[in-house]
Amino acid sequence: MFPPLQDLYRIAPEIVLCAFAMLVMLLAPIMPRARHGVLSTISLLGAGIALAATRLPAMYPGAAYSGLFRADAFSLFVHWIVCGAAFLVILGSSSYLKREDLDAGEFCALILLATAGMGVMAGAQELLTAFIGLEMSSIASYILASYRRDVPQSNEAGMKYFLLGSFATAFFLYGIALSFGASGSTRLDMMTPLANDSAQTLLKMGLGFIFVGLAFKVAAAPFQLWTPDVYEGAPAPVTALLSTGPKAAAFALTLRILANVDAASALWFWALWVAAVLSMFAGNLAALVQTSLKRMLAYSSIAHAGYILVALAAAAATDHPEAGIAAALFYLVGYALLQLGAFLIIAHLGGAGERHVEIEDFAGLARRQPAMAACLSLFLLSLLGLPVTVGFLGKFYVFNAALESNLIWLAILLGLNSVIAAYYYLRVIVAMYMREPKQEIAAEPVPWTLSLVLWIASVGTVYVGLFPARVIGFAAKAALNMR
Repeated sequence: MFPPLQDLYRIAPEIVLCAFAMLVMLLAPIMPRARHGVLSTISLLGAGIALAATRLPAMYPGAAYSGLFRADAFSLFVHWIVCGAAFLVILGSSSYLKREDLDAGEFCALILLATAGMGVMAGAQELLTAFIGLEMSSIASYILASYRRDVPQSNEAGMKYFLLGSFATAFFLYGIALSFGASGSTRLDMMTPLANDSAQTLLKMGLGFIFVGLAFKVAAAPFQLWTPDVYEGAPAPVTALLSTGPKAAAFALTLRILANVDAASALWFWALWVAAVLSMFAGNLAALVQTSLKRMLAYSSIAHAGYILVALAAAAATDHPEAGIAAALFYLVGYALLQLGAFLIIAHLGGAGERHVEIEDFAGLARRQPAMAACLSLFLLSLLGLPVTVGFLGKFYVFNAALESNLIWLAILLGLNSVIAAYYYLRVIVAMYMREPKQEIAAEPVPWTLSLVLWIASVGTVYVGLFPARVIGFAAKAALNMR
């Protein structure tokens, strides 16, 4: 039986993404290698249309496919993040693919398919549906991480990501099985334990396993060990995607479970509290001693996962989780802009084979390429939490949510970690502006596509930092529409 038209409207972005991915895969084998820039353009068009197609689920909100999927303000917010991230990565990576002589068709098709999986995770109202979205995103991400097939580091990144990701997926799937055994349903709004003690214990075990699987996806400690090696070995544009889209989708699913499964809030509170503290300290302390800018930002991403977990802990600690959920969503917007901008700059400045990604390679960058140095400085200062940037307001809203939920110690530890992070962010800026390079690195011209991405990310960083009302207002609306 053909589904109602409204159901198709509610998954319109996923339909567009999958359709364009299949089109690109069909065209890639028959198109000459020299014309593969056309495939990038088609993929960019697909990501743009998917972003525009979010208008359809906004016009027809509600449950789709017998309650397996839900189109609401929350899923729409996350769709904007993941589709926007895919659009900017495809746009900013075209020159990188040419320089590294990588196939654009497969690369862009995998990004579109991964984004479709992230969208399914954002709107999933049922655990097996979420699992399908998780696998769509993960399998494409494993291939993308090892996309530089002739580079041992890239192959290592893909293998580590695949093996450890498979373990995390197994935990997630086993948690689904236990939760079904305890409640008789995998629908989030129906996951209440049966009337016996063993069912309650079984549900707690299931939710515990699900938490482990999701904690791996967001690179939260103590499940973060894969992050630095994968981020360093993967192509820099892929790292830009991995650090934004999949993380946003996994956090969205975690928030959806917290808001709809009553047992999750009480059970996960201390797990979120401990994971937040471990992630902040593990990420920031390890980043202090890194010499590679990619590894430094990888450990930084672990710390930022900890900051977002503070917001989730605040949401789990109260019967009115809207402030914590809104803070987490706002933080994800700013974090996506900053990570995309920073890693795409590294992709360009790293040169052929990404040979120049050490912090010392960026010494004197302000003299060679002042615009690139200014953009990278802006992103690093925003990650640090400089006022008038989106990073400052992101931390402010998370800090405020923690205080409103009486999580005083978490708020104090968040502030302390922000001070620790200042050292390694400022170290890069000092190298760019105050040190002479040990070797002269030729300044390659910046392609217009990358310039456009950096312009969007830079303007977004400052604009949302100065005028946050619209974004935080929509985040608050999304938080109120999750149940």
